[in-house]
Amino acid sequence: MARKRPPSRKSYPAPFSLRLTEDERKALDELADGQPWGAYIKEAIFDRQVRPRTRGARPVKDRAELARLLGLLGASRISQNINQLAKAANTGSLPVNADVHRALLESCDAVRTMRALLLTALGLQPEAGTEKGDGP
Repeated sequence: MARKRPPSRKSYPAPFSLRLTEDERKALDELADGQPWGAYIKEAIFDRQVRPRTRGARPVKDRAELARLLGLLGASRISQNINQLAKAANTGSLPVNADVHRALLESCDAVRTMRALLLTALGLQPEAGTEKGDGP
């Protein structure tokens, strides 16, 4: 039997390396504004978009709002609480009383607030009726 040849590999040129000082790295990071350095450098040198940005396709417009949102998410236990509620509802042990109802409404308000903050950080306008307190 004849041996099969391994599939041919696409030949790429050797990568280009560039050494930068700490100050140059900081400046490049600020100039790239979240875009990968390689893509930013190619765009800057050749004055064209080399390839569409896949990571961060919607650049952050307001980093302070995004940081605030991430802080809220980090401080909250929303995922754990939702999991506990779902488990209790599935087992039939979720009490339906005023305290549970109030806690669910507060959670909905918190999610609406985080959604509005995220949209604002991305430079988008939240739809009317999605602000805190506008819910059921």
